[in-house]
Amino acid sequence: MSEWIGSLAGILTTISFFPQVAKTIKSKSAADFSTAWIVMMTLGVFFWMIYGYYINSMPVFIANLVTLGCMAVLTWIKFFGSKTAIETK
Repeated sequence: MSEWIGSLAGILTTISFFPQVAKTIKSKSAADFSTAWIVMMTLGVFFWMIYGYYINSMPVFIANLVTLGCMAVLTWIKFFGSKTAIETK
């Protein structure tokens, strides 16, 4: 039962990133995301993923792996692909 609850929580929190990532890709701007948030969130998600691996919990591991992918997209746009990053080069 606890793995089912963990799976549901992982699915919901992970897919909650999808609309924001899609909006960021469409607008090509991540200017509203603070650098501190991106760094802390990415590191936190990375360590949650490692934790899920060590406790052998696939829901924790996979949810954070997918979220880490979303964070990679947001990070890329923030630093390399956003309109403001391109304009300041």
